[in-house]
Amino acid sequence: MQLDSKIVAVVTGGASGLGLATARRLAARGARVAIFDFNDAQGQQAADELGGVFCKVDVTSDDQVDAAFAKSRAALGQERILINCAGTGNAFKTAGRDKKTGQINHFPIDQFNRIIQINLVGTFRCLAKSAAGMLTLDPLEDGERGAIVNTASVAAEDGQIGQAAYSASKGGVVGMTLPIARDLMGEGIRVNTILPGIFNTPLMNAAPDNVKLALAASVPFPKRLGLPEEFARLAVEMCENGYFNGEDVRLDGAIRMAPR
Repeated sequence: MQLDSKIVAVVTGGASGLGLATARRLAARGARVAIFDFNDAQGQQAADELGGVFCKVDVTSDDQVDAAFAKSRAALGQERILINCAGTGNAFKTAGRDKKTGQINHFPIDQFNRIIQINLVGTFRCLAKSAAGMLTLDPLEDGERGAIVNTASVAAEDGQIGQAAYSASKGGVVGMTLPIARDLMGEGIRVNTILPGIFNTPLMNAAPDNVKLALAASVPFPKRLGLPEEFARLAVEMCENGYFNGEDVRLDGAIRMAPR
């Protein structure tokens, strides 16, 4: 897909981190960008910076996702690109004992479900609704109607202690990539997923320096945290390269996460 001003892209979680870096790269290549995010101030700031549109949205809500796509399409037109970066995480052991009281606890089911609803169902919700919109477009010269890129995590394969919900949600994103690509192959819509490792995002910046240094040292090579711009380059390549389809690609400096 040739990126230019005729191409509209939607980036969920586009107000910060990996999503913002990807939105910036898409805009720099000429695409018109809609930012879907839950953060009002950062989302509007990102949209203003890129000359795009901001849509406040909770990806767990059908109504809010529908309203966001309606607003984006009214302002910019039907998107040909969707980048799913919205997501979050938590950490609870499946079951264990409180070290102080000896009380036995288990992973709160509502917290497990919350992560599944945001990371997995939310990704699929945006993807399915975007793909349906792409079906209304005329195909480009090569028969392509659109490209979708999802964000999973190396935790889909190397989940650490406490990451049962997060790993399950990201593993689900990986697992659905190929069948969705096959669902949409007859309509000229490609679907790929990136599994990022340890990246220097705003969330990571909140960690103490000694923690960040230790994490960077754990990466085989290069011994540093990933840069959001590196994620963005791969996401855009997946959109531009027409033979990239049905793939789940680790972007992690060859790291394999230890149990903790």
